[in-house]
Amino acid sequence: MLYAPTGTGKTLAFALCLLTSIDVDAAAKPQAVVLSPARELAIQTAQVLQQLSAGLKVTLCCGGHTVADEVASLAATPDIIVATPGRLLDHARRGHISLSPTRLLVIDEVDKSLELGFDDEMHALVRLMPAVQRIVMTSATRIDVLPPYLQRHALTTIDRLATDAPAVSDRITVWHLIATDENKLTTLRQLLLACADGDAGCRIIVFVGTRDRVDQVTVWLHNNGIEAGAYHGTIAQQQREMTVARFKGGSLAVLVATDLAARGLDIDGVTHVVHLDLPASPEVYTHRNGRTARVDKTGTAYVITARGEALPAWLHATATSIPTASRASLTAPMATLYLQAGKREKVSRGDVMGFVARNSGLAPTDIGRIDVFDHYALVTIPRASARDVLQRLQPLKLKGKKTRISMLQ
Repeated sequence: MLYAPTGTGKTLAFALCLLTSIDVDAAAKPQAVVLSPARELAIQTAQVLQQLSAGLKVTLCCGGHTVADEVASLAATPDIIVATPGRLLDHARRGHISLSPTRLLVIDEVDKSLELGFDDEMHALVRLMPAVQRIVMTSATRIDVLPPYLQRHALTTIDRLATDAPAVSDRITVWHLIATDENKLTTLRQLLLACADGDAGCRIIVFVGTRDRVDQVTVWLHNNGIEAGAYHGTIAQQQREMTVARFKGGSLAVLVATDLAARGLDIDGVTHVVHLDLPASPEVYTHRNGRTARVDKTGTAYVITARGEALPAWLHATATSIPTASRASLTAPMATLYLQAGKREKVSRGDVMGFVARNSGLAPTDIGRIDVFDHYALVTIPRASARDVLQRLQPLKLKGKKTRISMLQ
């Protein structure tokens, strides 16, 4: 059991443990399974493992992927499966994969998995892995009692919460703003503009309490000169993937989200976290703030309350006045192009990089983040050049095939 604060490198820790335990010559597969409580967390974990595990096949199974694509990927049995519990159990019960050879099981964010009600699915999956020799569990909060099927006589606990938590909190400055308007949106807008004054490349996550509130705030910001993306559980998976990719790539400065983003997203370079709606508990507050100040970076958090709205006793923030801003709008300096071809069409990041570099008129150093998904790819380029680049690329073929290319808005 590994306890450590959010943003301190738990994924890398268990990835290295997993990869050093893999037998590259073993015939029996899969050798390892990683279970994650959220699709976004599973996606990011798979990306980390794919980057580190040259020569090993890593397959991702989670919502947002077509079942047919996953069945095809499981047919050539992978070395490592990264999955959400319900999706993997469904594949196993349908006979798409046998988990019996699995020797190593990782349950990431085990506290969240139990909280979300994945207990039955995880119990069923453990029964389907009789050869498991090691279980690695991670959590950012302590667990009083583990379910019987996860209890081991020789449980080793590595607890970094007490030693690492102060260092994390020391890297985050927390400010308290009292809004001048009842719905707090005018105050939020002024704050976002002021944050961008200090850092044109800022990345800001605004946390709110409900999905409807996410939609309301996002639309209001759009109508008032701030480009923002929405992120919550009922948004289609592809739209969520594209929004997160834009945010990571710097073509979206503001992400408005429910607490789904408080655990599932590991995004480098988040400069600010804004609590527009108060967190429901100290644990939620900790995980929200953990989106910034990742690993060894610093970050800033703002808590906005309406007049007469008191801070919880456990939330400590320094009172400050609403900052002034010199700008009247906020648009990220980068833009994202959408290419309707991805991994299933045998398109790689290198293919996209070469296609754009050869034909766009941009220097290779101007081309930013490239993400390749199952059936589409995204590439980040400077916003000032985006229209010209789009016109250059649209008539051309990618890997000999006409591909629809557009700009994400």
